[in-house]
Amino acid sequence: MIDLSQYLPILLFLGIALVLSSAFVFLPMAVSRLTGSHKPTPEKLTEYECGFPAFEDSRSQFDVRFYLVAILFIIFDLEAAFLFPWAVSVFDLGWVAWISMMVFIAELTLGLVYAWKVGALDWE
Repeated sequence: MIDLSQYLPILLFLGIALVLSSAFVFLPMAVSRLTGSHKPTPEKLTEYECGFPAFEDSRSQFDVRFYLVAILFIIFDLEAAFLFPWAVSVFDLGWVAWISMMVFIAELTLGLVYAWKVGALDWE
């Protein structure tokens, strides 16, 4: 037979996690209903952005440059995410890892130069 007593700490952990997550979800909702902040009014239901009422349709299209800047940010953020662990352990990894990272950085530099030349970083 299998000894199921070894699973008791896991079940206790899952039970406590379930109770706490339920409390964090449902307790604020119950408190808001008891304190009266749940009563919606037309003023509470209006759209409010950045300190003033919305003046355009919220489903309008964005300029593609927003997306280009976001993609460039993600690319260079990933570069930093790969660069820091490599920098910590570069002396233990050897020359192959150093050369691989230099090729990676060169490719990203070429990508930045290309984006700069095409005008993806220019804002009108």
